[in-house]
Amino acid sequence: MNLRQVKIIIEKHSDGYVAYPLGLKGVVVGEGDSCEEALADVKSAIGFHIETFGPDIFDDEPPALEAFIAETGVAA
Repeated sequence: MNLRQVKIIIEKHSDGYVAYPLGLKGVVVGEGDSCEEALADVKSAIGFHIETFGPDIFDDEPPALEAFIAETGVAA
């Protein structure tokens, strides 16, 4: 078994947490009442995604080295 590191984005919302991975083909999302629950849920979802579609779900490009969150104002 080949162990790969995957970066996960976790967002806090008013009704809980949502987590999703970077660098995978397809949509994979986890959720939970806590950050830890969302992380565990998305880890399980990634495993299911790999079992279903195989290891080709990983993007061909090198993985992101870092991820940043930025905020800016825009006219609406």
